[in-house]
Amino acid sequence: MNQERMYQVLLSPHVSEKGTLLADEQNQHVFRVATDATKAEVRQAVEELFKVKVDKVRILNQKGKIKRFSGRIGTRSDTRKAYVTLTSGNDIDFASSN
Repeated sequence: MNQERMYQVLLSPHVSEKGTLLADEQNQHVFRVATDATKAEVRQAVEELFKVKVDKVRILNQKGKIKRFSGRIGTRSDTRKAYVTLTSGNDIDFASSN
């Protein structure tokens, strides 16, 4: 996979309370990924960008909520998340400035 596709597959880390607990307790990290990304692409992108070893990848398609905007009905965008489990001894630190 080329460098450009890796940055298209991984959009951003999904920072939430649940994601932080998973990272601390089960060595899992959550990423927002492209809607056409496959598990193999996510695995390869995480391994090459963060220099870690990935154990498994789970993909979640999250439907957008229906919301009201100024009295009109609208829909938030659908998102796709990847739960990436790292092998023991590997870790991704998003807080460091390296």
